[in-house]
Amino acid sequence: MVEFLKKAMDWVLEKEAEAAKKCYVNPEDVQKQIDILEAKRAELRKKFEEEDAEFGHILTRLSFIKANASKCQTK
Repeated sequence: MVEFLKKAMDWVLEKEAEAAKKCYVNPEDVQKQIDILEAKRAELRKKFEEEDAEFGHILTRLSFIKANASKCQTK
């Protein structure tokens, strides 16, 4: 399904590019689309960074737990 959506989006963008070459596209409309996508991208990056930080925190704690557990095996 994702591959289909990628191909569909590529097709739409290709048609937009062809229309732009023929001066059928309003640059202001394209700028609105760019602004929306940039905002969505920033939102996704922020969410990723927050989740990545949480994974880092969990991995650090698990490493300490493993180190403590390893000490028990050497006794």
